[in-house]
Amino acid sequence: MLMPDPDQKILDRRADIVEALRRIVPGNGVIAERAGMSVYECDGLTAYRQMPLVVVLPETVEQVSDVLRYCTAEGLKVVPRGAGTSLSGGALPLADGVVLGMSRFDRIHNIDYANRCITAGPGVTNLALTKAVEGAGFYYAPDPSSQIACTIGGNVAENSGGVHCLKYGLTTNNLLGLQMVLMDGTVVRLGGSHLDAGGYDLLGVVTGSEGLLGVVTEVTVRILPRPPAARALLIGFPTAVAAGTCVGRIMASGIVPAGMEMMDRPAIHAAEAFCHPGYPLDVEALLIVELDGPVEEVDELVGRVEAIATATGASLVRASRDEAERMAFWAGRKAAFPAVGRIAPDYYCMDGTIPRGRLPEVLEGIAELSKKYGLACANVFHAGDGNLHPLVLYDANALGQLERAEAFGSDILRLCVAVGGVLTGEHGVGVEKRDLMPEMFSDVDLGIQLRLKSAFDPLGLLNPGKVFPLLHACAEMGRVHVHGGATRFPELPRF
Repeated sequence: MLMPDPDQKILDRRADIVEALRRIVPGNGVIAERAGMSVYECDGLTAYRQMPLVVVLPETVEQVSDVLRYCTAEGLKVVPRGAGTSLSGGALPLADGVVLGMSRFDRIHNIDYANRCITAGPGVTNLALTKAVEGAGFYYAPDPSSQIACTIGGNVAENSGGVHCLKYGLTTNNLLGLQMVLMDGTVVRLGGSHLDAGGYDLLGVVTGSEGLLGVVTEVTVRILPRPPAARALLIGFPTAVAAGTCVGRIMASGIVPAGMEMMDRPAIHAAEAFCHPGYPLDVEALLIVELDGPVEEVDELVGRVEAIATATGASLVRASRDEAERMAFWAGRKAAFPAVGRIAPDYYCMDGTIPRGRLPEVLEGIAELSKKYGLACANVFHAGDGNLHPLVLYDANALGQLERAEAFGSDILRLCVAVGGVLTGEHGVGVEKRDLMPEMFSDVDLGIQLRLKSAFDPLGLLNPGKVFPLLHACAEMGRVHVHGGATRFPELPRF
């Protein structure tokens, strides 16, 4: 995994840069000591680490603007960072770059129940949004497994989803407006507190842009009233293929569950040992299907799903009897990632998305790849929308295992693309999938994407080395440099 070589001239000026940034963000807003910066040397993709040049923790929009304006004038690269829970290396620092941490933007500014929206700083955690409004019977629907820690700003950067994204959508489906600061210090607003703003969908462009276009300083999202009833079913199967078939049949029937998650045997056993949710240990695959809405509708849908599961060969079908049991069903799924961490020294969490109908063959393909690379794999994923999260188990201290895990993961993603899927569903590209982008996009595709980035960030200073397989774009549109030479994209139409 290559990153741009650090600019030695920038490294030599570090003391002056730190002093200048301390004038912009006084007090304890600049961290320049190695011990303090070590907290920021990686994100959730811990296989890659890099100490930053300096860390800046602004508290106001004006400070963010001044920092970015200074960095533009000095040619300094900037890596925006939320809570650091990204699993794709999107917040990996650069040796000659400033990490701009947004954790101090942690206040909720406004709750508007009449218009069903909430406005907050990007450092507010996902779960805190729901906690702020649940007393009035509302909640924020997207719920990543890391929702207790991940921030709404990071959710916007990665277009995060969660176990209930099947029915209620990803971040982009719940985002109404935002304020952001461009690399030159310009503060802009996109959208507002209403759905579907007019003009170009710049809000959609920024959502999932992984910190390459601007730094988000305020977010407005919609909140929803709690449904009258919600019940979950645990459905066990003798094979993962049978479980995948059941997923397709439920969706084909016209039922849209609030969430439909799948776990295979290793993940089931790890979760049960970790938090004891009452999962069956004699099945190869487990579906968790949640249905919500009016009580009568939920009861009918539970019966229909039970019938479909039984006809598909389920060996266990159990519906939650009360709210405590429903939450227990979900507790194991929410804790699956840390639970798997107990059965292997390290794991590599993948994130690819496939058409639901190809789920059985992709699971079989992952099993074959597991044999090929000699590494175990636990599967935990959003089965309803085809977003897979295979967890490749390895030991970073064992010679060659990290490299085998990376190759295993790359082949999983190639398989996803080959069956008509995409490289990522919600974790982003970052550095993890950057060099796989040509598997999905042509040179023309990538050239258009680079042009869009340069419209927001013409000098290529925001989060360089991420997303695009060629390491950094120069100011000339359509031309990118790589180590050892340059590649010219085909001539593109001028906009």
